[in-house]
Amino acid sequence: MNLITYLRAGYPGLVLVTPEEARAEAELAAACRELQRNLHAWSATDGLVDVTRCSSIDCFDPLDALARVEALFRQSETRHIVMFRDLQMYLDQSDPVLVRRLKDLLRLAKGNGHALVLTGCRSKLPPELEHEVSVIDLNLPDSTKLGSVLDGILTSADQPLLQDGIRESVLHAALGLTTIEAENAFALSLVECGRIDPILVAREKARTLKRGGLVEVVEAKPNLDDIGGLDALKRWLSQRRPAFGAAARDYGLPVPKGLLIVGIPGTGKSLTAKATASILQLPLLRLDMGRVFGGIVGQSEANLRSVIRTAEAIAPCILWIDEIEKGFGGSTGGGSSDGGTSSRVFGSFLSWMQEKEKPVFVVATANDVSQLPPEFLRKGRFDEMFFVDLPDAGERGAIWKIVISRHRRDSGACDLAALSKATEGFTGAEIEGAYREALHEAFAEGREPTAADLRAAIAATTPVSKLMKERIEVLQTWAKGRAREAGAVSQAGPSSSRPSPRVQSLN
Repeated sequence: MNLITYLRAGYPGLVLVTPEEARAEAELAAACRELQRNLHAWSATDGLVDVTRCSSIDCFDPLDALARVEALFRQSETRHIVMFRDLQMYLDQSDPVLVRRLKDLLRLAKGNGHALVLTGCRSKLPPELEHEVSVIDLNLPDSTKLGSVLDGILTSADQPLLQDGIRESVLHAALGLTTIEAENAFALSLVECGRIDPILVAREKARTLKRGGLVEVVEAKPNLDDIGGLDALKRWLSQRRPAFGAAARDYGLPVPKGLLIVGIPGTGKSLTAKATASILQLPLLRLDMGRVFGGIVGQSEANLRSVIRTAEAIAPCILWIDEIEKGFGGSTGGGSSDGGTSSRVFGSFLSWMQEKEKPVFVVATANDVSQLPPEFLRKGRFDEMFFVDLPDAGERGAIWKIVISRHRRDSGACDLAALSKATEGFTGAEIEGAYREALHEAFAEGREPTAADLRAAIAATTPVSKLMKERIEVLQTWAKGRAREAGAVSQAGPSSSRPSPRVQSLN
């Protein structure tokens, strides 16, 4: 965003969407100094303040303020920029006189080289004003701006400035925060441990983003050893790790866009999405698509822009969207049920996926791929689409070993081959559920689980391969030739546990 460019081009009305009012005013003040214009600011508590000359006029009603600004525009030969704080709340009341007065003032500003700038956390303009003003999102602060905040905190606390290595870690941990949030996190770190700790700053960022409700930082990240099977997918991800570095750019490789993982519920898609952060060594953000859609007109689109700004500010990072079909599955409809909101949000997300320049690696998972629009699946949105099928005998054995070890038991004392055979058609989640059931049975009787406990727990479990046999067969048929197989294909051929053959891996 370049305010100077918009103002120099003669835009009479701008809306700056940001929670950082002080920073927005600082950006406007800097633009006014460069363009040699006078800056004024209005609020319902301070009236109309001439920031350049440090004087004020008592006009606390917005209509009175607009009248004063009109007189200023007509009488002065100097070009002025007037910032209105929180005028959005008055526009929400649909006052026709206020809207009319604002339209007249915008026309006057256009003819005389002045500008009106509305600031606030959101933008929902009346239809009469939608084409009169331009909405600009104030990007979250970059490392340079956060560095100024960091140095200011250290100086005020009589602390030495940080060395380059530690400084870089602290600033990267703070990316995605506003200047106020970063200042609070730095100050809290000083109070808690007497220094600026990047781990503590990252913790505060996670709490702040989670409180916002749209995205959250996922701290606990499994690694490759926590995933049984899916060797082809693991290998593909491992190959992408160095592709985020400068050497890859010099080689001519583009930054990886993302990965779509489709498949049967309980087969490890979400676990793999989490492990992607450990494999690529990047921070992981989880997007709750259900929270993106809001009830107020324009809120859903604003929420998506907020998510994108946050992800790009933290980049390089991973943006994980779990069960994405639940968020975008209805976007192909006519839009009669939600006024076309789903379609507009979906279109904005697709455009960002196609054109994004910042290194935000999107990992999306889906159980029912039939609900996803065709344009979402085409090449260019994601680098690759993998299909996660039911685990074969070898993968089930690996899953049993991981599950038993995770519960602090010796997997070497169990017959993994027999357990694998007994759980033919089971997903990884069902295998873990059966083992937990055996643990509960043994714990209730004050002993260690036995083979009999495991057999009973397995027998009591009805796997999804039986409950949803027809739907799984349809999904396996759809994936054939459309998606890459996430698991390794043995030389002996596909496992007999699958109703349809595996797709040959392209690795």
